[in-house]
Amino acid sequence: MDRKITTEHKATHWLHSLDESVFRHPKKILTAIALITVFFALQIPGVKMYSDFSDLLPQEHTYIQLHNEIKESFGGANVIIVGVEVEQGDIFTNQALEKIHRMTLAVDSLPGINHNLVASVTHRNSRKVWMTPEGNVNSEPYYDPQGGEMSPTALANLRSDVIANPRVYGPLVSPDRKMALIKAQLNEGQLDYVNTFSEIQKMRASESTDGFKIHVTGQPMLVGWAYQYLDQIIEIFLFTALIMIALLIFYFRKAYGVLVPLAAVVVSSIWGIGIISLFGYNLDPLGLVIPFLISARAMSHGIQIVERYYQELSEHADHHLSARLTFESLFRPGSLGVVSDAIGLLLIAIGSIPLNTKLAHYASLWALCIIITVLLAVPLLLSVLPKPKQTSIKNNALRSIGVGCAHIVHNERAAKKVLLIAAVTLVCGWYFSSNVVIGESEPGSPILYQSHDYNVSSKAINDSFPGSEELYIVAETDEVGGIKRPEVLNALSDLQKHMLLDPEVGGAKGIPDLIKQVNRLLHNDDPRWIQIPNDQQYVGGLMFTYMMSSPIPGALNEFVDTDERIANLVFYYKDHQGETIRRAIHTAKQWIADNDGKVEGLTIRLAGGTIGVTAAMNEAAYETNLMVLPLVFLLIFAMVMFFYQSLAAGAMMFMAMLFATTLTYAYMGISHTGININTVPIIAVGVGVGIDYSIYMMDRIRTEMVHCQNLKDAVRKAVSTTGLAISFTAITLIAGIVMWVLLSDLRFQSDAALLLTVMVVLNAIAAMLLVPSWVLVFKPKFICRVYQDEDLVIHTAT
Repeated sequence: MDRKITTEHKATHWLHSLDESVFRHPKKILTAIALITVFFALQIPGVKMYSDFSDLLPQEHTYIQLHNEIKESFGGANVIIVGVEVEQGDIFTNQALEKIHRMTLAVDSLPGINHNLVASVTHRNSRKVWMTPEGNVNSEPYYDPQGGEMSPTALANLRSDVIANPRVYGPLVSPDRKMALIKAQLNEGQLDYVNTFSEIQKMRASESTDGFKIHVTGQPMLVGWAYQYLDQIIEIFLFTALIMIALLIFYFRKAYGVLVPLAAVVVSSIWGIGIISLFGYNLDPLGLVIPFLISARAMSHGIQIVERYYQELSEHADHHLSARLTFESLFRPGSLGVVSDAIGLLLIAIGSIPLNTKLAHYASLWALCIIITVLLAVPLLLSVLPKPKQTSIKNNALRSIGVGCAHIVHNERAAKKVLLIAAVTLVCGWYFSSNVVIGESEPGSPILYQSHDYNVSSKAINDSFPGSEELYIVAETDEVGGIKRPEVLNALSDLQKHMLLDPEVGGAKGIPDLIKQVNRLLHNDDPRWIQIPNDQQYVGGLMFTYMMSSPIPGALNEFVDTDERIANLVFYYKDHQGETIRRAIHTAKQWIADNDGKVEGLTIRLAGGTIGVTAAMNEAAYETNLMVLPLVFLLIFAMVMFFYQSLAAGAMMFMAMLFATTLTYAYMGISHTGININTVPIIAVGVGVGIDYSIYMMDRIRTEMVHCQNLKDAVRKAVSTTGLAISFTAITLIAGIVMWVLLSDLRFQSDAALLLTVMVVLNAIAAMLLVPSWVLVFKPKFICRVYQDEDLVIHTAT
């Protein structure tokens, strides 16, 4: 094919001249990179590692906006629940009640506790209310800590009184009377997870005597447990470093092959952590898998560069030329791959979850820095270092992988079989991916293993009680005192009945039930008076009577606000699995839709409590996933198409991404991994990182086609060589995160690492088998009709 003159490809040759100018001043550029590295290193001490609960919440979601409005008055999602269980008898003994009271005081003394939202059977707010023969309403706490030891008769009376009060018996004392709960809310602006967790664990240790079991659950405990594994994270980091060094030694067995990629990953990590510090962001313990992945990705790019450098040395005696040719061969596809990584990371910011937004900002910049710290710096470093004395690389077991793949895809007929198998696998993948749930697929917390103390405690409490997971539904009227209107109370009572039709609802608490109970009390405890009066003033009188019967201020605060304009209905569930939350929200929306406008001035708002907050997080994760993945696919498709000036190139990469992503969702469906705020960024990152392999393979086939001028030979050689690099870099990436799977006691980190491992393997398969097969079968023009100009730049013939 006749060569074209240089001026026909001005943009390409401008890049070529840039390559040459870069290699005219390697020491100056490396010095500049070193100085920037020192600058970033000085920023590292400012980085802090902690979790911020508010970062998990999609602040723009209507549920979270409601949560922020009511958390100080009715409570939020930062709930601590302590269960005191007796192994013999019931809790109505002097020893058990004294223990519950001591622990209630201890919980009430925790840092950042909302003292108005502490509840237990021995707390002063839990009171017996009765009417005297004179017609007065009196109340007193069920338990008097100053009253001394109670007689058997007094204990029996206390038991009967508690059982008679549905606001205590069920919510705070289990139906079998073997467990009592202590509930408390933390003020979100004063969260100190470490101290809170430490104090609770001290309390558990001192109160866990023979005959008693102490269970603790709730968001603050969950985060507290996560903090306990910071030392383990350092251990995982050290093991990961050792494994990666061992892999480099096994693969290269040369100083350059080990030290140069290691230097690249160290510099890249310094830049990345320095960027976090400059942004003023924190490192969240639960999100550390992604920084590890970026570091491993930096090393994998370094490995590919060193591997290609040694290949060039086998053909060129001049090591400066070998380094420059390595740069010219890998910088463009490498940069495209890095930008793909960054796109997958940056698009996570589209969602409304602050944690993912912060991650997107610093991780995308960290990934982009690889272009300078690895793709540019490593070839320049190799050009200024002395030429290696030994330029040949010995064969090892890893080097047979590429040859094996080349044997599988050895001609067009074999390639068609591979594509057919891929199509069948894709159909099966679509079927299994339909089983993926939004939210959690198991009870308890997915952050920890089911056998962990936290999940064991959650199960024990939920097995004994109506449920520790609360859904808040807020009723708002348009006038002061509007909640006292009989039509409003009757509507709320009907809403409660509707929600209780769900068998998963263990109970409810709200102002309608309180009005009915006080009305009955004032009518000689006659069950026929468990009803809502038809007179607003009479309702106000019942509320006033209840409030005045308690010497504790704010007796109605858990039900209504001080203006009696807003009321909170609480529904109890045993778990916050995705299906449970979906059904709870759907049931509430169904009633709202059926009754909208029936009561003038009444608005029902969703949703608060742990169920409402989790529902918002699940919906935000789903919406983010719905937007991010198509955008990742579209942008990578467009970039590849523009870079190679070929629609077929974009289509090939789209096919590779579709294959790997569909099978990833199939894996999630089989392993019961839900789509939530933790897994969405993992998937987006996996797509961006994984497509690198297909880009490298496609570019190498194109390069070999120039030399071989035979498609079959070009594919075979490309798979044998680049397939080798892909297999090893995939193993390197897996090595960078596999220790999370093996050593981490945080299940989320382990599952995230395993999910990324699956994505890396699937993308490697797509690159080493599907891309070559696609080329052999469809023979795209941008590969089959290529030529090199006088500057050795590759173009597609028109």
